[in-house]
Amino acid sequence: MGPIKETRAPGASIGRRLCGLEAAGASVHAGRVPAFPAPVLSVRRLRIAREDKVILRGLDWRVEPGQHWVILGPNGSGKSSLLAALTGYFAPTSGSLAVLGETFGRSDWRELRRRIGLVGPSVAAMIQPAEPALFVVAGGVDGLVNLWRRPRPATLARARRLLRLLKVGGLAARPWGHLSQGERQRVLIARALASDPALLILDESCAGLDPVARAEFLSLVRRLPELTPGLAIVFVTHHVEEILPTFTHALLLRNGAALAAGPMAAVLKPAVLSKLFGRRVRLAKGRVGWSLVVAGK
Repeated sequence: MGPIKETRAPGASIGRRLCGLEAAGASVHAGRVPAFPAPVLSVRRLRIAREDKVILRGLDWRVEPGQHWVILGPNGSGKSSLLAALTGYFAPTSGSLAVLGETFGRSDWRELRRRIGLVGPSVAAMIQPAEPALFVVAGGVDGLVNLWRRPRPATLARARRLLRLLKVGGLAARPWGHLSQGERQRVLIARALASDPALLILDESCAGLDPVARAEFLSLVRRLPELTPGLAIVFVTHHVEEILPTFTHALLLRNGAALAAGPMAAVLKPAVLSKLFGRRVRLAKGRVGWSLVVAGK
């Protein structure tokens, strides 16, 4: 199968709108229009088993354009395996899986990955300590890590604009190994946006951040829908406190199955979360997010 073709409305690209960002002093209002009427994600009866162990069982999940989802669940619930399937690194045992209008088994997933921005520990672990932040971001244009030659001037210019957009422009020349964890997360988001993706996946992105860095990172995540209109976001976590008003829906995973899925107000309830984590919990919603307290056994 040849490369996956994507049609965008004129002016829909993040990159084209980045050019005047510094002069205008404004956010990126890309005006992106969905290139297809299909859902962003469609998972039907998805089952993944390896070596007689069932990792995901009968999962149904659908993400429509304009929705931003949280995948919430304890360790071992199947979150990482689901992400691996979405990005084509984990083949389903049965069921169907479609991402951005392309169906697994009938499409070239290598090409599709260019339309999916991924921020997570799997990407960070591959970056060499000496790689400059600018090159880390530039590699995202073609999905590369640890560039062996200098990128094209246009690619470097785009990478610089993205670093400035995410308030880390001064780190362009700094080696990856000299960045703080919070700085690395911003650089990784810039890298993920470099290919102008239609879907952004943030996988346990707050792991390893101190309280200040986590607050700053979540503040950036809160702004992403304004900076990149039309971009679908999937945020993976096992901390309710990281769920922002930005997110519209939630998928709750337990033991490889969906415990609940739907609008945030319908899913994020104390009784459901108590079942999810296996302990009675109290849930409160504040001005900037949620808080959860384990009440007892």
